[in-house]
Amino acid sequence: IRRMHFQWDWLCLGVLIINSVTAEIENEETLDTDVEAEDFDKQSQEPNVGRDKSSLEVVYQTPKPTGEVYFTETFDGEFSGWVLSKTKKEDTDDNIAKYDGKWEVEELKENTVPGDRGLVLKSVAKHHAISAMLTKAFIFDNKPLIVQYEVNFQEGIDCGGAYIKLLSSSDDLNLEYFFDKTPYTIMFGPDKCGEDYKLHFIFRHKNPKTGEYDEKHAKRPDVDLKKFYLDKKTHLYTLVLKPDDTFEMLIDQSVVSRGSLLEDMVPPVNPPKEIEDPSEKKPEDWDERPKISDPNAVKPDDWDEDEPSKIEDPDAVKPEGWLDDEPQYVPDPNAKKPKDWDEEMDGEWEAPQIPNPKCETAPGCGHWVRPMKNNPKYKGKWKAPMIDNPNYQGIWSPRKIPNPDYFEDLHPFEMTTVSAIGLELWSMTSDIYFDNFIICSEKEVADRWAADGWGLKKLVASANEPGMFSQLVTAAEDHPWLWVLYILTLALPVGLGVLFCWPAKKTDEDIDFKKTDISKPITKGELKQEREELDDDEIELEEEKENEDTVED
Repeated sequence: IRRMHFQWDWLCLGVLIINSVTAEIENEETLDTDVEAEDFDKQSQEPNVGRDKSSLEVVYQTPKPTGEVYFTETFDGEFSGWVLSKTKKEDTDDNIAKYDGKWEVEELKENTVPGDRGLVLKSVAKHHAISAMLTKAFIFDNKPLIVQYEVNFQEGIDCGGAYIKLLSSSDDLNLEYFFDKTPYTIMFGPDKCGEDYKLHFIFRHKNPKTGEYDEKHAKRPDVDLKKFYLDKKTHLYTLVLKPDDTFEMLIDQSVVSRGSLLEDMVPPVNPPKEIEDPSEKKPEDWDERPKISDPNAVKPDDWDEDEPSKIEDPDAVKPEGWLDDEPQYVPDPNAKKPKDWDEEMDGEWEAPQIPNPKCETAPGCGHWVRPMKNNPKYKGKWKAPMIDNPNYQGIWSPRKIPNPDYFEDLHPFEMTTVSAIGLELWSMTSDIYFDNFIICSEKEVADRWAADGWGLKKLVASANEPGMFSQLVTAAEDHPWLWVLYILTLALPVGLGVLFCWPAKKTDEDIDFKKTDISKPITKGELKQEREELDDDEIELEEEKENEDTVED
């Protein structure tokens, strides 16, 4: 029984380890545990592909909006409506100030979907600017704003962005002069430089008192964004702004950040009601020292500040065999003066020094010096002990006064109307792919649009994924501790097979137990004797019962 319990314990351990490895591989294909998946309609996520075809034989059809939209762009048909900027970037050297970065409309380099094309940033170390008017302006009133588009860093990314700007409506908006100072309402999308991986959401808020605009930045997502920049896959970026002044940012239809426009922006939309009085200054006699030296403390008479911290060890003895007359280094006897050595120019030639070979077998060479040790009499410079400051007044701070610039905007969702979309970018990496822009107000419309475009790209990319073995190796490269689990997982079946299938050694107790179970033949005489013993027992029981009845009467 104990052996069976031991075997079952090993079996349970094996199942747990195998499950942990499987879970790790599945996690590599999704966001970190902090990413919250949305309950999107399953039907909207399944592209319209014939089931009898392989995953590589997809039939692509240009996505078409299924509801009200403010802007869409697939780049599959005629490239029209987009305007290249003809201006220059301000406050920049003239040789790089011009927006002369090249754009092309082409298919993906990898995981290509035949017939599906996108807008590709082609130039390195160039300023790029391109924009288009919306089909109709978006007014921030009682409808949500949903902005969605695809990005693929086909060559990875060293330093550059792939964010978009929703340009503010104005009478003088001219897309040919779109540049970094063009007023925008919202900026959204990925950006990376060095090891700083960002997902921007910035909106420009109008101060109701001064009329000036300030940028408000959403707090950084708690999710590791690195893989979205390096895996060379097409990712879907979505921004949702709601009339209740909340927002969500999604990557591949999974929420990576959500919050409130009133509470989760930096700096906050509304300024503080009170501020520190700028006219106040700290009094000269204000004492902020919590501790001071004890003014009554006196240095002890026996405190010697001149004692060194280290002294020679008087008990040390020169090791036996120490070579006093041998130097630690000697000229290399095998060295020869170079043929081109000029003593007039280079001076007298000397052979290079090498360690003295005689010192290798001796405890030491040269003049012996006693080693140093800590001085037990050393106390260092005397300082008075610290005591609580009786005059301590705390850390000074100016008094609070009402903020003259205070205002309260309870609905920052009501932003400046948007009438155009633009890409104004600088990149040190080429071939950044953009596709399937949509601006709408209905989640179902955005989901259907994503299924018809990004959904097909995801399907093709999944079909081209490496096998399970390659995925295991890739996961272990990112998490080396997985190799231990792999080894245990491979070793467990062998160990379990040995535990369950290898014949157990028979013990003496097992042999004795089995011997007692062997049946013995019974003779007729023995059987008759057993029956007589049973009859005698029955007679004795009847007599005992009669005696008991008599006693009761």
